[in-house]
Amino acid sequence: MTSRTRAAWVVVEFQHGGTLKTLLYNHRDKKRPYKKVVHLALDLARGLSYLHARRTVHRDVKAENMLLDRRQRTLKIADFGVARVEAASEMTGQTGTLGYMAPEVLQGHSYDHKCDVYSFGILLWETYCCAMAYPNYSLVDISYHVVKLGIRPDIPRCCPRALAEIMARCWDANPDNRPEMSEVVALLERIDTSSGKGMTPLEDVAHGCSCFGFPRGA
Repeated sequence: MTSRTRAAWVVVEFQHGGTLKTLLYNHRDKKRPYKKVVHLALDLARGLSYLHARRTVHRDVKAENMLLDRRQRTLKIADFGVARVEAASEMTGQTGTLGYMAPEVLQGHSYDHKCDVYSFGILLWETYCCAMAYPNYSLVDISYHVVKLGIRPDIPRCCPRALAEIMARCWDANPDNRPEMSEVVALLERIDTSSGKGMTPLEDVAHGCSCFGFPRGA
């Protein structure tokens, strides 16, 4: 008799649109509709809200782990290699990617699903600005500046207030002050994107303010 070897297979959907990081890099000098930014943010927020409702923490929310469909209209969360079930055991390891890691994670303190909320805030800024956070910081410097100095990416003056407030709340140094992702979903759903004009090219903006066609108080 011939013994049979059982193999485990993971079947995933192929996403033709590549990663969100590639999309942001390719459009860093082009106009992008505000509505599209909010739509992508909503996809991510809904996905994280779904995970958190099932006590799952992704722990590596970043642009490289967000995949897009062929028309780049739908964002899906990928790479659950370091995901954990919350409360299965205490999480204290410095897991994730520098630049997206919450202060409590960088310090090796105990943390929960709010670390994903912090990462979402950073990624929301990147999606809005079509740029990567902390481009001028070394990996060694990021931890010191984020933890000790409370440095966060500069929100453009012309960023819509509703979006700016979500970013600031999500990357608050105190996890207890960060909103649940279900609340973030509700906040994003209430944003009016009907008058968005797209991102202004850098060369057309005073003081290098790369942002959308809204006043800060919109």
